[in-house]
Amino acid sequence: MKIQIDYSQQSELQQVFSDRYRIQSLLGRQNSRRTFLALDLQAEHFVVLKLLLFDPDFTWDELKLFEREANVLKSLDLPTIPKYLDCFDVDTELGKGFMLVQTYIEAKSLQHWLNAGRTFSEDELISIAKSLLTILDYLHSHQPAVIHRDIKPSNILLSDRSGHSAGQVYLVDFGSVQTAAAVEGSTITVVGTYGYMPPEQFGGQTTPASDLYALGATMICLATGQHPSRLPHRNLQIIFADRVNLTPHLIDWLKWMTAASKDSRLKSAFTALAALEGWSEIGRGSSISVSKPLGSKVAIEKTKEVLEITIPPRGLQLDSIGSILMAIIWYLVMLPLAYASIFWFSALWYMIPSVIIGSCFILQDILAKLGRKQILHVDEHKISLFSEFCGFRCSSFTTDRRYISKVEIVPITYHIGNNGDKFSSSPQLNILIGTKKLDLEDGTKLTSPERDWLFHELSDWLDIPKLPSVPSCRGGCY
Repeated sequence: MKIQIDYSQQSELQQVFSDRYRIQSLLGRQNSRRTFLALDLQAEHFVVLKLLLFDPDFTWDELKLFEREANVLKSLDLPTIPKYLDCFDVDTELGKGFMLVQTYIEAKSLQHWLNAGRTFSEDELISIAKSLLTILDYLHSHQPAVIHRDIKPSNILLSDRSGHSAGQVYLVDFGSVQTAAAVEGSTITVVGTYGYMPPEQFGGQTTPASDLYALGATMICLATGQHPSRLPHRNLQIIFADRVNLTPHLIDWLKWMTAASKDSRLKSAFTALAALEGWSEIGRGSSISVSKPLGSKVAIEKTKEVLEITIPPRGLQLDSIGSILMAIIWYLVMLPLAYASIFWFSALWYMIPSVIIGSCFILQDILAKLGRKQILHVDEHKISLFSEFCGFRCSSFTTDRRYISKVEIVPITYHIGNNGDKFSSSPQLNILIGTKKLDLEDGTKLTSPERDWLFHELSDWLDIPKLPSVPSCRGGCY
């Protein structure tokens, strides 16, 4: 049966598709797509109809996305996303097309709430972010992983407030969805919404971290009341901190979510949720002291253009004393034996080079621990790490400052060896630069207060988010 639909008017109201779905209203219209609210005459409840027309505006990319949306929704089962109900061909006055039927969710979009003048408290922002991260964790953990690619306020529904709850959160409109399987060996269709798309998405490359960027940009929109594209940007990073009344921890988390480089961004919804919950456990509004610890010999010199940190040598620690005792035994026992071997056991002459080389290594280790300084120098263009001993400075590392992605404190970690032995590694203060990890405590020894102080100084000067460490895998890691 051919259905007469006049899209210039609203005569499509009360029209029936497939002898079952009676159109109630037009919800959206874009190119060859139409979205309707309809009444399912058999089940007696509302549904959403998504129509793709083969009209002059039609493209094959739209058909590919339409079919992918239907197939993906068939495989998903989560109360907070639309559920696939039906799919069939239609024939209209404007041509043939496909119709996709989904469950209807009775809630208004975040964009509707913004247009109505609603503002969101920090608690509400956190609640909404956690709900969306739970949905994304489900999607990204699916096999193959499902990437939404168009997260924005108009595609997120929020029910009315209930008590202390911001409302139930739903993620809708999977018309731009992509699966990990579709990425490999296929032509990438660039989709998304400007302002919410991460830089890599403009090149057609998306990962789960791309959805995290869009979620972070959405939260920034809710916090500022402004579209992200209207906010200032610096090096592709959204500048918003001066326009919101949020705690520093949440601001840092949003910066981390919306890092321009996907390598600097949180990698998964699981880690993003763990970071947000880990921050909550620290306590919102708590002030963390970043002043120099009393008695510390670490020196910082900084201007707007240059930061230089000088970390003194370790001094006589327990392991240094052990090295000295080993050296004494080496020189008093092994060296005489080696020289005596010249006369007594000519066949053992090979010991002499080994003893001399070993002595040099031990002496160098002692001198390094007693007198070598670590100097980190950062300016507008580069970052360099120097070792200084007896006034002589030697560069051990230099690279472009733009590659700095993160400053981190790695806590004490415990490992189990192949033979079942348990051992631990010392805490470290690291700077992640591209694929390299710069250890600022190599040959030095920082106290825990010094490590925290330097972590905050570096993060603030470099304008890098500082967040608690989060797990990278479920179920615990060795």
